[in-house]
Amino acid sequence: MVGGKSPGERFFHISNAAIMVVIMIVTVYPFWYAIISSLNNGADLQHGPVFVWPRMFTWASWRTVMADPWLLQAAWVTVTRTVIVTVISILYTAMFAYAFSRSYLKGKKWYMMLGFVSMYFSGGLIPSFMLMNWLDLYDTYWVYIIPSLFGGFWNVIIFNANYKGIPEALFESAKLDGASEFQIFFRIVLPLSKPVLAALSIFTAVGIWNDYGTTLYFTQSEHLQTLQYLILKLLQTSSAVEQLSSTAALSNPAISELLSLAKGQGEITTQTIELASMIIASIPMIILYPFAQRFFIKGVLLGSVKG
Repeated sequence: MVGGKSPGERFFHISNAAIMVVIMIVTVYPFWYAIISSLNNGADLQHGPVFVWPRMFTWASWRTVMADPWLLQAAWVTVTRTVIVTVISILYTAMFAYAFSRSYLKGKKWYMMLGFVSMYFSGGLIPSFMLMNWLDLYDTYWVYIIPSLFGGFWNVIIFNANYKGIPEALFESAKLDGASEFQIFFRIVLPLSKPVLAALSIFTAVGIWNDYGTTLYFTQSEHLQTLQYLILKLLQTSSAVEQLSSTAALSNPAISELLSLAKGQGEITTQTIELASMIIASIPMIILYPFAQRFFIKGVLLGSVKG
């Protein structure tokens, strides 16, 4: 249609925008609900939920969470673990993928077979526990670092697709100038792989940040707790109190009253503490995402379109 879009195109763009707005609201609102509920007076929140803005605004729950020394220790463990594992894992995986992308690599089919098998099969929890114990990694900080240093074969595939997009003439000219494989990797390959490095770094950091299984299965010391495990314990404790309170209300009103006191009164309740903890633990990843967002599409889809 000359001079403007056809009715079909206009309808498509309007409906597409409407669907995106609905998806955005469905995605964002649960997080917003958690924020406003954590900033609301706990006693008031028990009278009914808030939907747009806190009825009785207070920082009490956030101050209580931030003042918890165990939370600060857990945050330190989680932050240091995330930074160390992300940096070293991405570097090691990128180096492995570079070697794997070279046609002259000996035993390439053997490495490929091992890589694909590792994508679909694992040793399981009990063998992993036995291995960590045998390596003296159980209940140590290193259990967070050493087992996570390789990013997995899926990341190798993405890196490999990226490396194949680099002109082979660059590698040949570098070798003619006497560059070693390490010099080629650090001076040519890495600078040309910034989009995929940024995208996979974010995915790796989010996965490590949200991991609580390592703490649950391979540690027992309180000073090695991570943020996500601390929140998990808090949720489990609150659920147990709720269940006991419901059961006791039918049999013993006195015990029910004591459990109600344990759930909290006034500005702070277990519900507001839970929500405040979850929001505080999510803030670093929410801040980190926008800085790498521009690399996502180019980095993840790299190599998916063949010329």
